[in-house]
Amino acid sequence: MKIVVCVRFGIDGEIGPFDASAYETALQIEGAEITLLSMGAPSVGERLLQLTRLGAARAILLSDKAFAAADTLATAKTLAAAVKRLSPDLVICGRQTLVGDTAQTGPMLAYFAGLSLITNVMSIDMLSDREMTATTRMEERVCASFPALITVERINTLRLPRMRSKIGEIEVLGIDALSLTASECGLLGSPTRVVQTFENQSGKRKCKRIGYGELDTAIQDGLRRYLAKTQIKTASEERLARVCTVGEAPVEFAKTVSDDVTILPFTDADELCRRITACSPTAVLWGSDDASKRMAAIVAARLNLGLCADCTRLEAENGELMMYRPALSGSTIAKIRSTTRPAMATVRTASGGKRDVVIGAGFGVRNDLERVYALAERLDAEVVTSRKMVDNGILPYPLQLGLTGKTLHPPVYIAIGISGAIHHVAGMQNAGTVIAINPDPDAPIFEYADYGIVDCFR
Repeated sequence: MKIVVCVRFGIDGEIGPFDASAYETALQIEGAEITLLSMGAPSVGERLLQLTRLGAARAILLSDKAFAAADTLATAKTLAAAVKRLSPDLVICGRQTLVGDTAQTGPMLAYFAGLSLITNVMSIDMLSDREMTATTRMEERVCASFPALITVERINTLRLPRMRSKIGEIEVLGIDALSLTASECGLLGSPTRVVQTFENQSGKRKCKRIGYGELDTAIQDGLRRYLAKTQIKTASEERLARVCTVGEAPVEFAKTVSDDVTILPFTDADELCRRITACSPTAVLWGSDDASKRMAAIVAARLNLGLCADCTRLEAENGELMMYRPALSGSTIAKIRSTTRPAMATVRTASGGKRDVVIGAGFGVRNDLERVYALAERLDAEVVTSRKMVDNGILPYPLQLGLTGKTLHPPVYIAIGISGAIHHVAGMQNAGTVIAINPDPDAPIFEYADYGIVDCFR
């Protein structure tokens, strides 16, 4: 089986955790002929060569000045040209990178390369010469015929190279080799443009220190405040012409920038493209659940539109939609505009939780999980965890909250023994009320909490 694995290196020069998982997934397929595919500066070539020591026969580096500053749409078009040239049976991508955090490139690449698609894969259950079956994060079993593309969750840890392992071959391809025009690639081919960047201060709260005996009171106060809280965001003074939402979840975001909001039913890509074209809106907004993010990427590719991911705020400015989203692992907020019409964005809407109260069990309570689950039972709460707990094999990956796990927006989030790393905060910062329990009074988690209990969990 011919497999292409798409990889991207982060600003630290390391392969991202989702792409590392994608590579390991390919390495575990018996008899696979693996090609690594990446896009970047010439210096990326040496890093790709080192990755071939793990088992890939060769690597392809797409490197050309014309490819620079590409958004997800331009990146997908460029990768698709290379994939068509390679004609693999299967393309494996990580769910997302930690640079852009969009989860858009995989679905867009599948469309442009003419591949069937499965996203958010947790396991590959069956492989034959013609098709595969996989289980997704949504606990669905999905079948896809080859050639196919899958995006995988952080389900595997990439192996280390063996002693005396051989380095494979590398081929560098530019714009001419891919038969692309400059207007399709890089900055020229990118409809989404960063207007401005800011340090991300969102999620930080004024923490009130309380005693352990006041925990239940704080929980009840958080639940009451959540019920009384309006969900409408601050409205932009300038208003846009018609804005469409796909489903009802993004409606309140739409109302912040327009008084003319049309709700489109969530249906198949062909019908959504037809309805969007017929409505001729200024903007189209989607929810942040997995199904909406996947469909938004496919529709954007089909209509050749820019798509901004995971927006936390919208504004109308000079008749255009300005979109604000976290970037660079949540440390930065980017203000983005689209050069195509309608502008498209996914907005942070999904609550994702099953319960009103969610308890995050961090590494600091790794030896007290029985008491954590006892508290969860008493509060009828859902239990999630941190990446360190998962990496140490203490709790399973489906429970991981954060940038490389899942995102929840519960009415009340109780962080127990969690330090407050930005990767974890990204998964819980939009909770209604945050209560942190940690023996370290200087733990960063208290900057993101409404109530802080400086104490050991007991």
